[in-house]
Amino acid sequence: MPKKIFCVESDLAALAKKARQATGKRKVEVARELGVSPPSVFNAEEHPDLPLHKLRIRIIETYSKYKVVGPVYYLERK
Repeated sequence: MPKKIFCVESDLAALAKKARQATGKRKVEVARELGVSPPSVFNAEEHPDLPLHKLRIRIIETYSKYKVVGPVYYLERK
């Protein structure tokens, strides 16, 4: 199966939310387990415009079977 590439922060935000929801945990529980504030978890999931990619990655890797590898840059001939 080919690897899926997620190019924008909104993709990571949606994956973080999906991973948390799959465990049945509330944002408050995830915040406590990861040592962050509940508003940080809320913002990581609901506001992809905020620079919280490290927290999004932690949520995905902690609560899913996936590891996030990146960033990826591709070169194209001019």
